[in-house]
Amino acid sequence: MTLEELNETLCERIDAEQKQYRAWLLTLTPDEILKHSYDYAMREDIVCALDYLELSEKQYKALLKSKTPLADIFKDFSNRETDHMDNIRDTIECHANEIIRRDFLRKQREASR
Repeated sequence: MTLEELNETLCERIDAEQKQYRAWLLTLTPDEILKHSYDYAMREDIVCALDYLELSEKQYKALLKSKTPLADIFKDFSNRETDHMDNIRDTIECHANEIIRRDFLRKQREASR
């Protein structure tokens, strides 16, 4: 198989796996669906990343050995430490600082009139 064919095969398997996961989610109550919303969103991000990721032949073949490559990748991802919360805290602080800056500039403009 060519790299393109390996990529296509992996993407098809992962897309099918995500569709099956989504179908399962839709059988749950709204509260149960919400409990799995993070998992679903992260799995969607993995699907998206794989659409643009170029792997080696060995990497594609390794991932294709799994019956559930998406679930396996998500499991590895969910066990990693990420800076997700640091990014959220930083965004909150930056947003607040931007509002403060805009208010300051607005007050300066009003005072100079």
